[in-house]
Amino acid sequence: MDSSTQAFLAAALGALVASCAMLAWHLSERQQRRHPEPVEPLLPAGVATVLSVLRSSAVVLDESDAVVKASAPAYAMGVVRDGALVSAELGQIVREVRRDGQIRETELTMTSSMSSTPGPPRTVTARVAPLGPRLVLALVEDRTKERQVEAVRRDFVANVSHELKTPVGAIHLLAEAVQDAADDPEAVHRFAARMQTESDRLGKLVQQIIELSRLQGDDPVASPSPVAIDDVIATAIDTSAMEAGAKHIALLTEGEEGLKILGKEDQVTAAVSNLVANAVAYSEERSRVLLSRRSVGPAVEISVIDQGIGIPDEEVDRIFERFYRVDPARHRSTGGTGLGLSIVKHVAATHGGEVRVWSVEGQGSTFTLSLPKHPGYQALNEPPVASAGAHATPPQQEEDRP
Repeated sequence: MDSSTQAFLAAALGALVASCAMLAWHLSERQQRRHPEPVEPLLPAGVATVLSVLRSSAVVLDESDAVVKASAPAYAMGVVRDGALVSAELGQIVREVRRDGQIRETELTMTSSMSSTPGPPRTVTARVAPLGPRLVLALVEDRTKERQVEAVRRDFVANVSHELKTPVGAIHLLAEAVQDAADDPEAVHRFAARMQTESDRLGKLVQQIIELSRLQGDDPVASPSPVAIDDVIATAIDTSAMEAGAKHIALLTEGEEGLKILGKEDQVTAAVSNLVANAVAYSEERSRVLLSRRSVGPAVEISVIDQGIGIPDEEVDRIFERFYRVDPARHRSTGGTGLGLSIVKHVAATHGGEVRVWSVEGQGSTFTLSLPKHPGYQALNEPPVASAGAHATPPQQEEDRP
């Protein structure tokens, strides 16, 4: 091959290489300039941000019922587990909404077996709506407390109606008896005394219902003022003095004098008076009821100790319920309404305190009302002095009390 032919082939080869290089460069440039195909986001813009700030349980599901996004409360409540809805009923509603696009709202009960957190069944409301062509949004609200409050309110109204009907009916019957016995002065006197007893019972019930309705919300006392515990105890003893005297029950006091708390005097007085009245009502004749007060840390404790019938262990947790009585057969003779201890519980709550009970069936009970003390109590407090006639707490109660 001569030199001219070699030169021609070299030139052709160089042109080919140059052409290939130019073609590769153009292809590379075209690929770099080509924009990627836009990928449609699974969640619409802003939805994830909204879900992250919601207090309610929110869940977004795709066309296969898989959880795309869920708020933190949804996991905490147990609505979502392992990337799926826990409630089969809620899942069925989601599928119905996806099928016809109609918003649905329903109330469900989530049992402890459904939820990741054990506990009693929860009542929830679920609102399910389509979120675009592929997604469904479920909003779940816990309504358990609201339903419990509604149930308590219904029971309260029913119990009030029943309790009011009893003395009203008795007064009506006694009035008819008085009318029929108009010519018998002795019978009229006897029936009139019974009417007075029933009217007193009715008045006491109405008054306690009014007191309880004022305390219903457990809201803190708006404008607390110093309350002298000595005055509260004196009023409580005076209120029950006649009932105690009729049963020959001694009302005694002991403990520190001059203690003060911050609160509402009428509410604290009502609470302590109810404790004393309850102790007198359920104590045997010729026994005693001891009122003790002392300073314990940041609180003042007022204890009412009786030697009455006591409370069975299985009943202790229920005694603060409205209209609940340990011994329903005795409430007619004691004149109890079943509201006194409920009032005590609410007064303790509104004052930021608590009420505790110690009891042994057949030996007696100790109710202790603990309330925050007045900040300046040390300047107001006098040295501990036991009141005249005070006796120590019964040994068996002092040893067993928590």
